[in-house]
Amino acid sequence: MAERVGPWGAGGAARWRPVRERGWVTAAVAVLTAGLLVFPRAVPNSAGRPGSLLEAFLPWLGLVVAVLFVLALLRRSPPALVAVLLPVAAWTHAFGGLLLPGAEGGGRDLVVAQHNVSDDNTDPAGTARALAGAGSDLIALEELVSPALEVYARTLAPEYPYHAVRGTVGLWSRHPLSGARRVDIRPEGITGAWSRGLRTAVRTPYGEVAVYVAHLPSVRVGAGGLASSRRDESARLLGGAVAAEKLGTVILLGDLNGTVDDRGLAPLTSRMNVAERGFAFSFPAAFPVVRIDQVMARSATVGQIRTLPATGSDHLPVVARITLVRPGRGGG
Repeated sequence: MAERVGPWGAGGAARWRPVRERGWVTAAVAVLTAGLLVFPRAVPNSAGRPGSLLEAFLPWLGLVVAVLFVLALLRRSPPALVAVLLPVAAWTHAFGGLLLPGAEGGGRDLVVAQHNVSDDNTDPAGTARALAGAGSDLIALEELVSPALEVYARTLAPEYPYHAVRGTVGLWSRHPLSGARRVDIRPEGITGAWSRGLRTAVRTPYGEVAVYVAHLPSVRVGAGGLASSRRDESARLLGGAVAAEKLGTVILLGDLNGTVDDRGLAPLTSRMNVAERGFAFSFPAAFPVVRIDQVMARSATVGQIRTLPATGSDHLPVVARITLVRPGRGGG
């Protein structure tokens, strides 16, 4: 079927163009993309976890929107151009705020660093110096193994005299620590030595804060989709520990092997605030496409989050500024 279409712009004779070339397919894809951006949880998390897989890469739908916009211009199609405005608005609403500059600190700030240093890092001393150079108050590390652990402890000690390590996760601090203990986040089916959760209290200049450091199980993407059941179970256990925490202010630092949009981390993101500014894609270090290294807080605000240059790890370090809520003001 064909429809007679007049030219855009001055001059030129009318020409025949198939209806499908008017941009209706582009318009339909644009509407679908907008729907996925606004309602990602409409995609079920059945076999293969397609919902979580979509949510892990949700910001990258912005590239789809850009392609659709170019196609609509090439088609010179009013319906397509109008339809493309829908995903543009949806993406801007969901992620546009992350592009804004970070606000100035509120005077009750802690700067924190989070890094999966990798258990095969060949330059632990250089990695430790890079982290110390960021001027953080707290540094959380995962995949700590001997003899690299001793190198991290020795290199960080001059500026971070307080530290606690449980299993393969640890926290270094400029401020005194107390009550350090292991947090059991081991999912069913994992045997052997497996300790990836730590809780300690930090005596900051603004009061005592509970800090959790965690490394959730890895996920795998294959022909069958996303394998994340162990990660999800570990997130539920960690979420329960945070919910039971008696101190009002809580900071969570860790390699959570999931993005903040991934519903698998809902036991945490439903209880804690996430970064308000910055994408800070941290993995893989060679070409970062997702941020799975997270900074979250309860009764505190996580402002700008950013990455540091690559170290000897397959992750990039992330650094964020946390503003503590004044007593009596409550928090998320």
